[in-house]
Amino acid sequence: MTGILEGKKILVMGVANKKSIAWGCVQAIQAQGGEVILTYQNERMKKSIDRIVDENQAMIECDVAEDSNVEKAFKEIKDRFGKIDGVIHAIAYADKETLENGVINTKKDGYNLAQDVSAYSLISVTRHAKEVLKQPGSIVTLTYLGSIRAIPNYNMMGIAKASLEASVRYLAAELGKDKIRVNAISAGAVKTLAVTGIKGHDDLLRMSDALTVDNESVTKQEIGNVAAFLMSDLSTGMTGDIVFADKGVHLMGG
Repeated sequence: MTGILEGKKILVMGVANKKSIAWGCVQAIQAQGGEVILTYQNERMKKSIDRIVDENQAMIECDVAEDSNVEKAFKEIKDRFGKIDGVIHAIAYADKETLENGVINTKKDGYNLAQDVSAYSLISVTRHAKEVLKQPGSIVTLTYLGSIRAIPNYNMMGIAKASLEASVRYLAAELGKDKIRVNAISAGAVKTLAVTGIKGHDDLLRMSDALTVDNESVTKQEIGNVAAFLMSDLSTGMTGDIVFADKGVHLMGG
């Protein structure tokens, strides 16, 4: 099936490079006829993205660590592109010390930073996206199995993802009257820049591959296809859901 996003404008937040799950989402959206707008955190990240996109690619600066930056970004989006049809939020961060030292040793600053960037940012983005989204509109975020299971070395990020998933449910309930749906994709482990920040990430990837139903890792393209579906009007009956795109890993862990 092709063309399910013809005429739609989709904002994708969180592309870092070609290995990003967010980049898989971009490719899937474009394959389905959608127009993509990208955000970048700062000039250093913009240079990284510039290497993989067309020179005419629409990009907006947006550092989600500050509410004022999010507000400014969505005002620029409205001024430049008018109403849009969907937002993909693929943003998460925890500092190295917080990730590596176990949950019990998590310091307040590390805890707050992980929650701020990885979970609160969805609330901030949704608040401002609401003003520029068409009806029906779609917001999708990215989560992981570590939100509901104690995955080795995932640590504080698992707690942040649990918070993110709770936010999805509450936001979906609040925005139903506005014809805006909010969902999350629980993606399988894929070798991305974010995953390489996890201690023992190679072991994590091998464990994940061994638990898929066909012993092959899910790809970023397959995850992107799920995102494209959730951006489309074919998914208007779905909101507040955590949709697994991990080739069955969540089935096999006991």
